[in-house]
Amino acid sequence: MERITHMETERLTLSEVSLNDTDFIFDLLNTPQWIKYIGDKNIQTKNDAAAYIQKIKENTAANYWVVKLKEDHTPLGIVTFMKRDYLDHHDIGFAFLPQYGKKGYAFEASKKLLDEVSSQHKVIVATVLPDNPNSIQLIQKLGLQFEKEIDVNDEHVLLYSILTGK
Repeated sequence: MERITHMETERLTLSEVSLNDTDFIFDLLNTPQWIKYIGDKNIQTKNDAAAYIQKIKENTAANYWVVKLKEDHTPLGIVTFMKRDYLDHHDIGFAFLPQYGKKGYAFEASKKLLDEVSSQHKVIVATVLPDNPNSIQLIQKLGLQFEKEIDVNDEHVLLYSILTGK
């Protein structure tokens, strides 16, 4: 995949995660929503957050972009695009700080990412826990359709997919 380092929407900028985002990543990964729906990554210190970012940057199958408001560069969340071992296709994901939920930011950023990667991928998937209605709603709004239920690491998840027309 051609490397995408920066994207923009009407209200947002999306930039590759960097060590400059350590404080934000520390905060995001310790929100109750992240821990409940994505999993506890055991990020106890800012150094742990920096090591997490470094690990992401070294993984060529993982792409993380920090989503910020254009007007004041406040970090709101992340969007991700990665090839997971247990999936046949690349997976789109998102996570936002709770105070920025229900404002359309996650849809705006995820839609931009989906538009950018669609030219290079025929099928794009998303996985979500069955008890995460907000994420399910966003995945469906992006145009992904429920495909099947799968088990991943002893966890039951829903798999959604979209044909991009590539």
